[in-house]
Amino acid sequence: MDARGLVRSARVVGAAQGVRALRSAWRRSRTDADGLPRTRPERARVPGPARGAEPRPGGGVIHFARSSLRVRVAVGGAVFCGWDGAGPEPSYALAGGCPEPDPRAGLEPDMDGGWRVVSERVMVTVSRFGAVELRTPGGAVLRSDLPPCWWGPEDGSSVTRWVQRSRVAPDARFFGLGGRTAGPRLPDGTYRLWNTGPGPFERGDDPLYITMPVQFVVADAGSHLVFHDNSWDGRVQLRQGDVGAGSGHDRPGRCELRMSGGPLRYWVVAGAPARVLRGWTALTGAPALPPHWALGHQHARWGFGTEREVRRIAAGYRERGLPLRALHLDIDHLDGHRVFTVDRRRFPDLPGLASELRGRGTRLVSIVDPAVKAEPGDAVYDAGTAVDAFVRDGRGREVHGVTWPGRTAFPDFTDPKVRKWWGQLYAERLAQGFAGVWHDLNEPTSFAAFGEPTLPRSSRHALEGRGGDHREAHNVYGLAMAEAAYHGLLELRPEQRPFLFSRSGWAGMQRYGGACSGDVTTGWSGLRASLSLALGLGLCGVPYSGPDVGGFTGTPSPELYLRWFQLGAYLPLFRTHAAKLAGRREPWEFGPEVLEGARAALARREELLPYFVTLAHLAHRTGAPYVRPLWWQHSRDRALRDCDDAFLLGDALLVAPVLEKGARRRSVRLPRGRWYDTATGRAYEGPARVELDAPLGRVPVLARAGAAIPVVGADGGIELEVWTPARGRSGTGLLIRDAGDGWEVPEAERLTVRVADDGAPVVTREDGRRVDYPLRVRG
Repeated sequence: MDARGLVRSARVVGAAQGVRALRSAWRRSRTDADGLPRTRPERARVPGPARGAEPRPGGGVIHFARSSLRVRVAVGGAVFCGWDGAGPEPSYALAGGCPEPDPRAGLEPDMDGGWRVVSERVMVTVSRFGAVELRTPGGAVLRSDLPPCWWGPEDGSSVTRWVQRSRVAPDARFFGLGGRTAGPRLPDGTYRLWNTGPGPFERGDDPLYITMPVQFVVADAGSHLVFHDNSWDGRVQLRQGDVGAGSGHDRPGRCELRMSGGPLRYWVVAGAPARVLRGWTALTGAPALPPHWALGHQHARWGFGTEREVRRIAAGYRERGLPLRALHLDIDHLDGHRVFTVDRRRFPDLPGLASELRGRGTRLVSIVDPAVKAEPGDAVYDAGTAVDAFVRDGRGREVHGVTWPGRTAFPDFTDPKVRKWWGQLYAERLAQGFAGVWHDLNEPTSFAAFGEPTLPRSSRHALEGRGGDHREAHNVYGLAMAEAAYHGLLELRPEQRPFLFSRSGWAGMQRYGGACSGDVTTGWSGLRASLSLALGLGLCGVPYSGPDVGGFTGTPSPELYLRWFQLGAYLPLFRTHAAKLAGRREPWEFGPEVLEGARAALARREELLPYFVTLAHLAHRTGAPYVRPLWWQHSRDRALRDCDDAFLLGDALLVAPVLEKGARRRSVRLPRGRWYDTATGRAYEGPARVELDAPLGRVPVLARAGAAIPVVGADGGIELEVWTPARGRSGTGLLIRDAGDGWEVPEAERLTVRVADDGAPVVTREDGRRVDYPLRVRG
């Protein structure tokens, strides 16, 4: 037992809960000791030499002495590889099932007894001992997977773990793996694939709430995304390569993936970064469209306490001219912290409060945890018991943990009937006037005095009827909970787009909403980690995410709070968060200078709302994230791949947040092209590194020459902020408008910007007609 863990639990949840956590952890260890298979002598196995091949649509199956490999190229160019008979389904990541095979791709013999599959966008070669290479149509190697190795009982009855080692180009850089604090480019190291609730974290901490076996690899030869469709616990070890540059041999980059069980199967999508994300979205589903109000500023508070306090905070924003689109209520508005149960003593009229705030432009968002108080008489617990909704152990007993309500049971979201039941419970949230929900503690977390804060690994899950245990279900638990909520909200209120974001999830979670960063440490390290998380999740297909501005562990300094606020104003989910353990976090609490800086950041965010709406629709249609690394359009620029302190907002804006204490100037590396400083109008030519002023009241933001950015005009209508193209050049823009929160399919207006003979920019539509929007010419 870990005494320090018990003390930590007692500090967070109180002494009584800490003792309960100790007992829960002890029960969990005993349950696993009884329920998990006994360790038996193991032996290693490799594929062995090839024995033959069987052509199939899109590829074929190659048989080896001790295994088989299925290769299939899908329509759109994605490549599937499955060892030991593993197929693409069942899968929690894929949306709508496996795509159809490409009829033009076929299996054919290769040199030295191997085989290959040639398609329009990628070529797959398989050696006679099981090494797999993925090449561009021109023959450049993108990825080389060595023959895998399995371990299992000596009788060969099952597989307990496996390892796959891969090589990439010497100049390649690794990104992705979910939400990681070290990034966005992932440095050398080992990364665990196991969602967890680590408590307050900072840059370099690992693992976190959202881990995914999704690697985005960028090299001169091309970019590719590889996704190992396996939800078991695992570890990824990355080693960056070296380019000899004439002074020595090239050393390839290396990746080693070790999984504790489950199938060895993976997908690869290759091409330019935008094409890769489009292909990934086609596999795993289009990102959910947030309602318009969810693209504005939102404020969460753990410790609102009463309706009066909620009104006071909302009035504080309104009186100071600070736009506030949503207020998030934490667990303190629930009776005894029980899910779907309002504390009517402190919140006697939530529907009236919600209606009052909504009339002033502010929605209410509610926290929802998966844990249900395990107490007969609790309405949710009794209803769940009636449908056999809760996770059980191998002996058929309910698995209980300890969370905020005390002793709790956990719904099995891998069971379709449980998801249906749970989704209908959100009717209570809607009846209380809430416009959206925020999922927390859904890794799932059970407070623990020692060991891991999760359910016993031997806990039984339905897994869509296949049956299995928590080792397979743990990482997809938050994803399945989000699916239940999204479809429940959609059924209860079909005329509106559901608003949902989660602290935890897995590949494909973008279908149901976005992600928040969780409990990031208050400090400059936490600020830098916030940017890494948003960029990393975007490259894994989750475009709508953002940090909790200000962190979680203490009161930030005025400078840190403002710099964090300025970063958040350019991220998709813009949420400030206050905790009762860390003091208030409203902008006016930090003095007049911070208040003015926050007002300026909020004014620019409100002005850019049409641009954010356009980016949301673009993400929904193509998978392109709102925030993108600087190499997005110039992936062969090696210097840009290593930039981790700036980002692109769409194609038009480059944001360089201030991430260091006391900094009043910023060095920024620019991609190719002309860029204008939006504060001074000065032009800079890239690629280059430039020094820009970064006074406390703003951060450097540059606009691409030729961009036409939709903004809100003085009269509330749409205007185009046009940045003059370089002489002899033209520019582009995009505007997508919709009615707000419904399902209307809007038209996309593609714009062209050119310079007329008199030197003035002219903006036209695709058909050559001039736009009728007012122009705000800059640069």
